Amino acid sequence: MKISDHDLGVKLRKASSFLEAGHKVKFTIFYRGRELAHKEMGFKLAEKVIIYYADKVIIDQPPQLAGKQLNFVARSNNAKTKDA
Repeated sequence: MKISDHDLGVKLRKASSFLEAGHKVKFTIFYRGRELAHKEMGFKLAEKVIIYYADKVIIDQPPQLAGKQLNFVARSNNAKTKDA
């Protein structure tokens, strides 16, 4: 996946502001061209994001490949749930 550390940091900081507000965040990784031959790279990037947030988030939907996209959904573990 072609994303620099700085660009990833900017995206993660923006996602953090949404999570702190109590919103869910959907992360989408797009595969372009021959990147589909190396699907494991996208899963490694998703794992990197999940490790970055560690105990701050709960993963509602684990990383799933759908066509040319890898999606997963996270929510803050502090956010109020509908069950409560």
